[in-house]
Amino acid sequence: MSEVFINYRTGDGEKAAVVIDLELSRRFGKDRIFYASKSIRAGERYPQELIRNVRSSSLVLAVLGPAWIDSPALRIDGDWVRKEILEAFDCGVSVVPVLDGRRTERLRRADLPVELQRLADVQSVRLDLQHDARAGLGRLGDLVAELVPALRVFDRDSTAASDPSEGARVSNNVSGNVHGPLVQARDTGDAGVVIKDARGPVHTGQGDVNNDYSQHSSGDGATHIAGDNHGGVAHRFGRPHKRADENR
Repeated sequence: MSEVFINYRTGDGEKAAVVIDLELSRRFGKDRIFYASKSIRAGERYPQELIRNVRSSSLVLAVLGPAWIDSPALRIDGDWVRKEILEAFDCGVSVVPVLDGRRTERLRRADLPVELQRLADVQSVRLDLQHDARAGLGRLGDLVAELVPALRVFDRDSTAASDPSEGARVSNNVSGNVHGPLVQARDTGDAGVVIKDARGPVHTGQGDVNNDYSQHSSGDGATHIAGDNHGGVAHRFGRPHKRADENR
């Protein structure tokens, strides 16, 4: 069943309702957003489907166009815009008025039939598709994710980068022979660890970094450090070390 039900009047706010359905369906999945002309299949009885989906939804977005308040249908019991909103109220489903464009005024109780006056007490949001479409739809999607937590797991606009704790979970391990530069970067353009011309195992990530070739070293240039080193380390090299086979 759908989590979000889009309520609208044909000819007034309908275009905004279409755009809202497209954006929320993209972001959360089309089966989780109910829009009558899309969600009711041919052959299904729409009165039952409308009421059933209102009752099972978690949120109703009531799209209000500039002429919404002046429609005589709001005072007719058989009007579906009215019936869907009243059904949501009766079932305890949250209703958010979405004001379509700059010319749509906020609701006033005195302008509404008694049964719908509660709608004027609900905080509304404005969606201006002409001047602020992208940002406005983004804000509306964020509001939907906030009011319907079950949708967050499906949110295509949510990324792990928004969670600061995700960065602490990054762990990289590289083993084997590395013959070129190896770069570990937290974000693009910010190189955190650079390793060049490694000839043995390499480990990067959280924790200590250990290069353990042998407990005992000898010969020109050999260095063995055990424990904490708080000073400098210097190397002095003599003549090149001859391999055993060069003495033959």
